[in-house]
Amino acid sequence: MPNYIPYDLSQNTMVVINLRDQLQPETFEHTLAELVDNHLDLSLFAKRINNDETGRPAYDPAIMLKIILFAYSKGITSSRDINWCCRHNIIFKALSCDSEPSFVSIANFVSSHAEAIEDLFEQILLICSQAGLIGNELFATDGCKIPSNAAKEWSGTFNELEAKRKKYRTLISAHIKEHQHLDKNEPKEAERAKRLEQSISTIEKAYQKVDAFLKNNEPRMGKGKVVKEVKSNITDNESAKMKTSKGTIQGYNGVATVDKKHQVIVDAQAFGEGAEHHTLRPVIETIQARYQRLGLSEDVFKSQTIFTADTGFANEANMKFLNENNINAYVPDNQFRSRDPKFAKQKAKYGKRHQDEVVRKKKVIDASEFDYDPLTRTCMCPSGKAMRYEGERKDGKGDVFVRFEGRLSSCEACELSERCMVNPASAKHRKGHGRVVSFKVKPKVSYTDWMKGRIDSPLGKQIYSHRMSVVEPVFANITSSKKLDRFSLRGRKKVNAQWQLFCTIHNIEKLKNYGELVN
Repeated sequence: MPNYIPYDLSQNTMVVINLRDQLQPETFEHTLAELVDNHLDLSLFAKRINNDETGRPAYDPAIMLKIILFAYSKGITSSRDINWCCRHNIIFKALSCDSEPSFVSIANFVSSHAEAIEDLFEQILLICSQAGLIGNELFATDGCKIPSNAAKEWSGTFNELEAKRKKYRTLISAHIKEHQHLDKNEPKEAERAKRLEQSISTIEKAYQKVDAFLKNNEPRMGKGKVVKEVKSNITDNESAKMKTSKGTIQGYNGVATVDKKHQVIVDAQAFGEGAEHHTLRPVIETIQARYQRLGLSEDVFKSQTIFTADTGFANEANMKFLNENNINAYVPDNQFRSRDPKFAKQKAKYGKRHQDEVVRKKKVIDASEFDYDPLTRTCMCPSGKAMRYEGERKDGKGDVFVRFEGRLSSCEACELSERCMVNPASAKHRKGHGRVVSFKVKPKVSYTDWMKGRIDSPLGKQIYSHRMSVVEPVFANITSSKKLDRFSLRGRKKVNAQWQLFCTIHNIEKLKNYGELVN
């Protein structure tokens, strides 16, 4: 017969636990506790607490921040789940010093301290800068569309909501008539009449909800050249319907600007619109103001910091703003891939009968590789040398082209001469000039054309290639590793605070991995 070690569930035992020992060095929870206790000013969180003379004692903001940020880092956003963890998880007990804030206190703390949370984000950003984690060499901006705590079924224009209200009113009238008919046949139809009464109550509540919204709100108007009504949402009217790769959602667009050096987030804002182009200017202005306020730079974009964003941020107004403010930006239009020979969708044909006469001609560096600025009528060759402007000319179709020529001495000494010129050896016999390129002149040069020239240049392609590797891993960390798949709050101010909390956690992780102040 087997011989087992005896056990007794009813026995008494004493376990001595030191809470500080649970926060092991080089862990996120240790870095978080060190930051909150020794490096952060939490006075803004105390402004809403007025219990110095009357009222029960409040939980210390340091305790609340520790457990909320640690919970968010593990993908726990429910205030009830955080409360449960404070009672059963030893790390939460250590961070909260064995206190158990109620779920109401936790939920109120997140939703009522939007300004203090933004200040917290900036303090962590300043510490990241002091730790040398921010290079200010290149910023990459993008948006991440996340569902909110609102159903898209409650969305619609005012005409659509008016039609829904009429539909509810018609259903209520029809159900009431049917209920009156069933009352005459009781008790045979008593059960059916009871279910019908419940349906009338449910529809009546929905009718009152739509009716109150239409009476107390104005139509929500979109942004752009043509201002037209967009869909409102009864539950959270600051959220919006957005198209994503996974279908249409009702939510917010979490926009983040990330520094290239260590992927530290320098700006985080949530917008209740699917379109991103109108967010570019507020993002840049917020970064400039924050850097001035924190004493990091008087004008970070005047120090040749490169700003990149994807095609969703491109329109004529934004390109004009970037040009007039001398911001070193690279924001492509949605056709920039089609202009790149590397992405040209051409099927290669082989065999003698498919040989083209042009194939036998020596291929040289294409004019698209030259950095042409249509606004200033200047051109730089691939080796970075300025070319002479030789005026305009018309072709047989009446199209106007501008012509640029390279200096013969520069082209002869250039290491790219063999690739850039058909026959460099005969350049001396061609009136003493080097490479010649022409560009078609549009009737009206726009700021979008200016940006096309920047983004299509070899330097522009090289710079823009960094954007995805800078900002996309940040969204992967927040949405996948931190499991932020839905905002749990309503209203842009509260959602913005929750988005900044997750971005703050990302920056704290960077301090843990690369910083030296808190490890």
